[in-house]
Amino acid sequence: MPTFEEVGERALVGMIRGIVAREGCPDNLDDDAAVIAMPSGDLVVCTDSLTFDRHMPEGMTYEQFGWMCGAANVSDLASMGARPTGLLASMNVPVSMDVADICEIVSGIDQCAEFAGTYVIGGDTKPGNGTVAVTAIGSMEGRRPMTRSGARTGDVIAVTGPLGGPAAGFHAIRNGIELKESVDCLMEPIPRVEEGIAMAESGLVTSCMDLSDGLSTCVNTLCRASRVGAIIEWDLLPMEEGVRVINKALGIPEKDMVMDWGGEYELLFTFDRRDIDAMTDTGVDFHIIGLVTDNDCLLHRDEKYEVIGDGRY
Repeated sequence: MPTFEEVGERALVGMIRGIVAREGCPDNLDDDAAVIAMPSGDLVVCTDSLTFDRHMPEGMTYEQFGWMCGAANVSDLASMGARPTGLLASMNVPVSMDVADICEIVSGIDQCAEFAGTYVIGGDTKPGNGTVAVTAIGSMEGRRPMTRSGARTGDVIAVTGPLGGPAAGFHAIRNGIELKESVDCLMEPIPRVEEGIAMAESGLVTSCMDLSDGLSTCVNTLCRASRVGAIIEWDLLPMEEGVRVINKALGIPEKDMVMDWGGEYELLFTFDRRDIDAMTDTGVDFHIIGLVTDNDCLLHRDEKYEVIGDGRY
């Protein structure tokens, strides 16, 4: 059998799905979070783990790391339109780690929970190599969950905010460039909880997911789930201000930062083009960036079309 490194995360997830997707499974395992039908309303649950080695960029505090652990999961609830109702945190940390630093991680998770209007309601702590796994629970409160699989040909594609900030922040730190807002995007991402709830409440959204894996990967993921294609218009992509600063200072292509990076916590979603006014009335800020097509995911830039491959995050 090949190794994890050889097959990659997405192929491995597909293999795992094939193992656990037995008849009667309450969820199709395709979305940012699982939806479980309950008598009192749909329950939404997700989990994600972050490691010190992979997810702590230079300069990140343990408190910020804790915030990110919470935010990664709260964002998945937001993409479904769920209201967070509790977080559980399991920490595997080195026995030599300072207890104050461990408490800082917990404080960061709790701050994110407070931001989302909920609490840390449990967890576990064990000696380990530096991994924190958070499980988030949410409620749909009668709303229909937004999934990845409902996009239709002709729908518009939109995002809730500017892109590229985390990548710009990363490069700014590594090269001693002062870009506070970009660095904040990287270190303390803001899950779009209220936006997700408002979008689900409207009933207008045909598909949705968060952008934590980056725009390129997420466009492909959403289109595969919906069995459609997409055309993304480069000139319509909203860029965080630091992207152009880094491009000018270091020559790093804007596309690399805006499309092929990750760590974004905006929402990517689709809706019927006839509902633009109604979507505006929800009060959610959004930018239309393209159209859903029959097949192929393409970027339209400089009067040319190029295939959108998965990003590198």
